[in-house]
Amino acid sequence: MKRGSLVLFFGAIFLAMIWVTVTASLDRSVFEAVKDLWADPWGKATLFDTYFAFLVVYLWVFFRDGSWLSKALWLLAFLSLGNLAIAVYFLRLLQRGEDPFPSRAGESS
Repeated sequence: MKRGSLVLFFGAIFLAMIWVTVTASLDRSVFEAVKDLWADPWGKATLFDTYFAFLVVYLWVFFRDGSWLSKALWLLAFLSLGNLAIAVYFLRLLQRGEDPFPSRAGESS
């Protein structure tokens, strides 16, 4: 995938998450909503699924990044801000000119 396409992809995720978070926040607080979600079995399943996905992405970051401080801060960001933080992480890599998904040997990009 080309750099420009990745910037558009992660930029769209960032903007969509800002929109949905602001919209939800205007309805009620996240703490109030979690009570309702946790009471519903599908809400609970969705939360587990989402946070396990955050941990999978974090595992990739853990092995990719060197600094323990950076690893700890990204973990906190992913677990508290979710896909908003994940989009920022990838946009940051792309802005620094890094390829977040380097091609495997023998593959063309």
